[in-house]
Amino acid sequence: MKSTMTKFSIKIFCLLTFSFILFSCSSGSEEFTADEGIRQDVEWLASDDRGGRLAGTEHEAFAANYIADRFLQLGLNPEGDSDTYFQHYLLEGPLAQSMGVENYISRNVVAGITGTENTGQFIIVGAHYDGQGHGGTISLNHESADTLHSSADDNASGVAGLMHLARELSEEPLSKSVLFLAFSGEEMGLLGSRYFTDNLQISPDSILAMINFDMIGRLSEEELTIFGTGTSPQWDEILSRAENSGLNIQTNPSGTGASDHSSFHDNGIPVLHYFTGTHDDYHRESDTPDKVNADGIRAVSEHALVTLKEISSIHVDEIDFTATDSQQQNIMSGDSVTMGVLPDYTYSGDGFRIDGVREDGAAAEAGLKAGDVIVQIGEIEIDNIYGYMEALGEFNSGEEIVVKVRRSGEIRDLTLTFK
Repeated sequence: MKSTMTKFSIKIFCLLTFSFILFSCSSGSEEFTADEGIRQDVEWLASDDRGGRLAGTEHEAFAANYIADRFLQLGLNPEGDSDTYFQHYLLEGPLAQSMGVENYISRNVVAGITGTENTGQFIIVGAHYDGQGHGGTISLNHESADTLHSSADDNASGVAGLMHLARELSEEPLSKSVLFLAFSGEEMGLLGSRYFTDNLQISPDSILAMINFDMIGRLSEEELTIFGTGTSPQWDEILSRAENSGLNIQTNPSGTGASDHSSFHDNGIPVLHYFTGTHDDYHRESDTPDKVNADGIRAVSEHALVTLKEISSIHVDEIDFTATDSQQQNIMSGDSVTMGVLPDYTYSGDGFRIDGVREDGAAAEAGLKAGDVIVQIGEIEIDNIYGYMEALGEFNSGEEIVVKVRRSGEIRDLTLTFK
């Protein structure tokens, strides 16, 4: 195994080196409008030639190098290993194993822009660039094996937004330093962002906030959701000052969830997660670049840019962190019903997998257990965590419904009464 891994590592290193030289020599001086640049990034990353960008593969390595080359063209500082843009780590865990890439090398791409005044204070902007490859365990298409998943909205769109911000801030830096992070391994359970936060080279106390872009490519009717507004008491005021984009913004207080901002929340750092909504193409081969809204990505990114400027105007000591509950728990507050379960945020399969059940909750009384995968609530089919959260808003306290769960490969019907 060691010999095989050594050969693989050398192969990837050579590919990265060759690709880096190729891109640097061929694409350095072209000028694009903002929308053209966004569209180019999405189409390049989500093209068939990228093979779905599965973490640990050659396709992921080429995508990482494309991002690094774009950072280089913009004049951003390399902030990875040994004065490069790359931070390497090994893929580990059940999802990596099931996808055949366990112990393969993956990489985050890390770049920075030094602040004009407070160089030792940082804002982090992140997006994951890995995709679902050719399907398998992390796909929601369980019928057609080995089908290319372009992974356009999830998450070439977020990377395009990240690049747009890098371009804007390279021309007009903030007073605080900004780190740009393109994570890999997100689809394997947030592995890249977990590695980064577990190996921070700067103090968490020097980080004002982390802004995450994940699935920002399907803006419709100007509807944008920003998660994480409960992770700092300062967010409401900051976002109110940033409200000048014409977007219809919905907020959610939770700073945890199935994306990379959770890794920073768990390290005591205020977060915001920008998200334009789930759709039927999520984790399927139909998530293609032609369905991505470049204008929408720019609009979302421009709102984040204004937010970044507002964050940069305050001192790191003036923004406080507040730990939040899961998205599921928060979505059930107010008028929403409660089921009394905790989500498994590492799960990327079809449905919503339960990580824990509260003893006095409706789910426990109905017989749901940790490990169950909810596939239907009443008449509503559940594809993922976001579908689950939306479905809860359709029911009332005291209402009795049938919940379909997958347990040990079998579908079971359980009667549940909402509280």
